[in-house]
Formats: sequence, structure tokens, C-alpha cells
Amino acid sequence: MTHLDAVQLIALAAALGWASGLRLYLTVLLVGIAGHWGWVALPPGLQVLASTLVMACAAALAFIEFLADKIPLVDSAWDALHTLIRIPAGAALVAGLVSGWAGDGGQAWGIMAALLGGGLAAAAHTAKASTRAAANTSPEPFSNIGLSLMGDVAVPTMLWLAWAHPFVFFPLLAVALAVMAVLTWFCFKFVRALVRRVRRPASA
Repeated sequence: MTHLDAVQLIALAAALGWASGLRLYLTVLLVGIAGHWGWVALPPGLQVLASTLVMACAAALAFIEFLADKIPLVDSAWDALHTLIRIPAGAALVAGLVSGWAGDGGQAWGIMAALLGGGLAAAAHTAKASTRAAANTSPEPFSNIGLSLMGDVAVPTMLWLAWAHPFVFFPLLAVALAVMAVLTWFCFKFVRALVRRVRRPASA
């Protein structure tokens, strides 16, 4: 069983928050599997994720999300619903990870970790939702499927890098966040312009 050093802890905290904004249930499942099989020593706040019941529930929801995320418009409806779920869940996961190693300052570190996790989850979720909404304006379904598959691959890859190669993970996360910020900005501009174009004939 691997215990985390400080660098791994920070990397995993960032990875959990970011991944929760993209694939919450897959993230919960992967953390649970890692703890259940003894690959990582989960802190007390996350040990419940290694239970058979939680893993089974996470696996079922991850499968539903996998399918829903491949269907145009259904993916955007799913994202809209999970605006209320992914961000607080990301905050809770990161707080649960950090609190076990925080010692006497556990409460303060837990709050800081929750803010970090929630912020990263919000950034990832916003970029995902806005990009998929823009992609849904295209009549072909392949862009949606391609974007969805990228998310399916990115989450386990980034979680593994955070644990095994944190110094590779940090620059990749910085690049991912920069790309997400640019995509969010362009997608919001695109959707706003599309809404204006649709409203113009109606008002004429």
C-alpha cells in the first residue's frame, strides 16, 4: 500500500477536483478501486469510497454517464443537472483527501482544500458544458463522441499521473486549464452570437 508524500498529495488533490468536473462518478470509482485493492492508502475521509456498495453505485452511474455523454443534447441536459453535483462533490473529495494528513490544522486545511477542489471542478465543468453546448449546434454527432471519448481517457490518465508522476502532471494540468479557459471564452461568444442570430428574425 502506497502512502502519499506532500507532492503526491497536492497533485492528487488538484487531479480530484479537476476530474470531478469532467467525470465525477468515474473519479469516485477509480479512487474507490485504488483504496479497495490497496494501491493507495486512503485517508479516513475517503475510505468509504472503497466500500463495495459505493463502488457498485459509482460504476452504475459512471456507465450511465458514459452513454449519456455520447448523445447530442442529452449530454448538455446531463451537464446542466450536474452543475449542482460536480462542483460540491469535487470540493468534498479534495477536502476528504487533505484532512487526513493535515494534523492539528485539519479544519483550516480542509476548507482551503474544499475551495481548491470546488474551483477546479467548476473550471472543468464550465469548460466541458460550454464546449459540448457549442458542439451540439453541429448536426453531425461525431464531434460530441470525440470530445466525450477525450474526457473518458483524460480523467484516468491525469489521476494516474498525479499519483505516479506528479511533476509531469502539474504542467499538463496548467496547460489543460489554459486550454479550458480559452475554449470556455470562445464557446460562450459563439453561443451568445448564435442566440442573437436566432432572436433577430423573430423580432423583425
